[in-house]
Amino acid sequence: MILDGKKIADKRLEILKEEIEDSGLYPRLATVIVGADPASQMYIRMKHRACEKVGIGSVGMEIAKDATTEQVLQVVTQLNNDPDINGILIQLPLPKQVDTERVIASVSPDKDVDGFHPFNLGLLFSGRPRFTPCTPQGIMALLSEYRIGIAGTRAVVIGRSIDVGRPMSALLLNADATVTVCHSKTKNLTEELMRADILVSAIGKAHFITREMVKPGAVVIDVGINQLNGKLVGDVDFAAVNDLASAITPVPGGVGPMTIAILMENTYRAANVRTCGTVW
Repeated sequence: MILDGKKIADKRLEILKEEIEDSGLYPRLATVIVGADPASQMYIRMKHRACEKVGIGSVGMEIAKDATTEQVLQVVTQLNNDPDINGILIQLPLPKQVDTERVIASVSPDKDVDGFHPFNLGLLFSGRPRFTPCTPQGIMALLSEYRIGIAGTRAVVIGRSIDVGRPMSALLLNADATVTVCHSKTKNLTEELMRADILVSAIGKAHFITREMVKPGAVVIDVGINQLNGKLVGDVDFAAVNDLASAITPVPGGVGPMTIAILMENTYRAANVRTCGTVW
């Protein structure tokens, strides 16, 4: 079974558009990009197009690539204090001279629709999530849409980044899976992966996951976005694993569209809470 993220994301965005129209609200998302990295610019454009599609206003803040941490913090402070802005997204990665942790921590937790602020991550790991990082939450939504049960399964997450790997493990744990997180220091990696009923790869290495690493019947979630021979591919060797897995996400068209859909939903939710006093 192919887990069609684009199809599910389009469905959720259509529902969200109707909810926004019925609410009478006008949510607004501000994106912040430092420099002119082509990949980052492409992702920003995709997010602004999604905003337009569902009726969310968007503002793009572009900062010079040689900006200091303090200059970026000034822009974030301006957006924090703007009552018309409901969500703030910092496009990562930031240039090396900018302190990424300080910038992320400077975003108001109530406008942190990316879910990276330490406060929101703390709520997630305590089992009381508010804003959750969009890619892991998108994966959970995709599993739910296809009615893939999580409780009681053995889940293995490859990668321990703060934007995908760690929050993914927390969400799976909160959903009653038994979770293992693998990384560059993991011993006997193939043995660990072969135990997975649900395998999530977020390491950014093209075709790293081979057929020999996947348990027959496993659900395989590929977060990787890599270039290989001029083509966009995932961490998983899709052609080799496709007939072995019970369900698998393609690249492109799998996890990526779900990430953007969740960002839109988080932005609307932030506007709803701010305007209507809705309880989390």
